[in-house]
Amino acid sequence: MVATILIADDDAAIRTVLTQALGRAGYDVRTTGTAAGLWRAVSGGEGQLVITDVVLPDENGFDIIPRIKHIRPDLPIVVMSAQNTILTAITAAERGAFDYLPKPFDLKELIAVVQRALAMPRGRRAPIREHGEDKLPIIGRSPSMQEIYRVIARLTQSDLTVMIMGESGTGKELVARALHDYGKRRHGPFVAVNMAAIPKELVESELFGHERGAFTGATNRGIGRFEQAESGTLFLDEIGDMPMEAQTRLLRVLQQGEYTTVGGRTAIKTDVRIVAATNRDLRHLIQHGLFREDLYYRLNVVPLRLPPLRERSEDIADLVRHFLARAEEEGLPHKRLDGEAMDLLRQYRWPGNVRELENLIRRMAVLQSGDVITAAAIQAELKEPPRPASAGAEDTLSAAIERHLTRAFAEAGEALPPPGLYDRVLEEMERPLLSLCLAATRGNQIRAAHLLGLNRNTLRKKIRDLGLEVFRGLRTG
Repeated sequence: MVATILIADDDAAIRTVLTQALGRAGYDVRTTGTAAGLWRAVSGGEGQLVITDVVLPDENGFDIIPRIKHIRPDLPIVVMSAQNTILTAITAAERGAFDYLPKPFDLKELIAVVQRALAMPRGRRAPIREHGEDKLPIIGRSPSMQEIYRVIARLTQSDLTVMIMGESGTGKELVARALHDYGKRRHGPFVAVNMAAIPKELVESELFGHERGAFTGATNRGIGRFEQAESGTLFLDEIGDMPMEAQTRLLRVLQQGEYTTVGGRTAIKTDVRIVAATNRDLRHLIQHGLFREDLYYRLNVVPLRLPPLRERSEDIADLVRHFLARAEEEGLPHKRLDGEAMDLLRQYRWPGNVRELENLIRRMAVLQSGDVITAAAIQAELKEPPRPASAGAEDTLSAAIERHLTRAFAEAGEALPPPGLYDRVLEEMERPLLSLCLAATRGNQIRAAHLLGLNRNTLRKKIRDLGLEVFRGLRTG
């Protein structure tokens, strides 16, 4: 049986393109330019799937979704919108949409979403909730940020543990707060704790609390962060800095849903969602015995990588406007950047990411006397001369790896490279690195291990696993 797809969009060109693409994929397509036309078709029992724009001439597309869900709860709805913000993605999920696609979108991706929606078991009704139009927690319209918005929107409906990875200043806590503020636990507390900021000997007490007399100075019972976050979300920032003893306790919480206080004997049940974050390579820490592998897999249920600002320079203008508007709300005079100043910001590498950009703009809003922030003023504040992202790319290891992977994906085409890409890339890097270090130390594995920062036994195992030959003595030729 051929599925019928209902499309609502006031742009005739988009209706034509979607009709042709979905028609070629074997679907029967019926289109309308209004919410009223969509409602007539849906209420008449037509269609097995709805694709609707948000902005329609007679009604907001979000407003019609609850009415559709009321009369046909099993009808999947895909929302498309040019208002590509995190609130758009989250609102689509909260109203009960199956998925959200930012405009412009890839037709292959659209067809894949349609196929998944039609294959979804019936009887699964997404929750419909309202929320206020709060200020945007995360800014950006780049493709990488759009994908993050879609993932966040899906995760707000679950209690899955999330691991947020990204460089310092990319906004990991903002993402964690968005998961909480728009999720099922938004009426509970959000408790953030930075593992790197707590003395190692106090981490367990800080997280799990302690009993009176548990250690010197414990004159009263101490409430831990897990107890503070009960029924809410506990955000564990810089999880890679957590000491091993505390890792063991955290693993028990994730496995059994209970913990004991320091000095306590009674197990305490807990109902907390865990969101962790790190700017370190946890796999590297695991290899060196600094992070438990079993805990890594418990935390890494849903990995979410935040791109550095240099990878989404198209978002800089939106971020600048946001930070200037915030400064104006705080009582500072209105400011704007000239075109050359904005170009400089786009060319800069931003080692401190979004946090560095925010600090710069707020500083300019305070110190700049005129209404216009000039390129010269920006240039004087930047830590290094701005340069295009591609400048000197041939000199960086990451750029060489990126070029290699780009070729691999291009050669594979739509099929994508075979599984195991991560381990293969690591092996390709390790093999020449270890060979060069062994050659430089004339086969002296102790010196090579010291040079690499590895344990000697670890180096021996890598030499064996990679099948490397160790040459001793001077090379000739």
